[in-house]
Amino acid sequence: MKARTLSLTLLAALGLSACGSSDQDELAKWMAEQRVQTKPNIQPIPEPKKYTPEPYTQEAATDPFSNQKLAQALKRESTQSAASSALIQPELNRRREPLEGFPLDAMSMVGSLVKLGQPVALVRVDNLLYQVRPGNYLGQNYGRITKVTESELVLRELVQDAAGEWTERTAALQLQERSK
Repeated sequence: MKARTLSLTLLAALGLSACGSSDQDELAKWMAEQRVQTKPNIQPIPEPKKYTPEPYTQEAATDPFSNQKLAQALKRESTQSAASSALIQPELNRRREPLEGFPLDAMSMVGSLVKLGQPVALVRVDNLLYQVRPGNYLGQNYGRITKVTESELVLRELVQDAAGEWTERTAALQLQERSK
């Protein structure tokens, strides 16, 4: 029985190997024919254009990298920034108020009331409650309270832009409802 199984296996392997080699021979023959028939079509590289330098005609003009040009630009910029920064600047000589040490996002408005006919906002910072009125300073950007209503506190902040000039922007603290 073993001899019979072995002989059938050998016969099947021999038959399959005969089929495989003929396909590969045909494939190799076809590839050789294609290599002979195919001619590559390569375009020649064009000749480079001749470089003709242009003459520099701005010799009499001011050199853009000279110290004179830089001094003129700095002088012009300093007069412009001095004029604009004189209009808007924080009061650096005044005494700072306690709430100027905290950023606005660390504060929350929790209520408002009227005291002696003047609106007052209740602001919570670090679980402490503060009363603030229009004219008080708030936040780290020289913010001064301009308006207090029942639902918000509006302030004017002074910040420096990328050029170092002071600009004015408006910020507000909205009344925060108590979460349970």
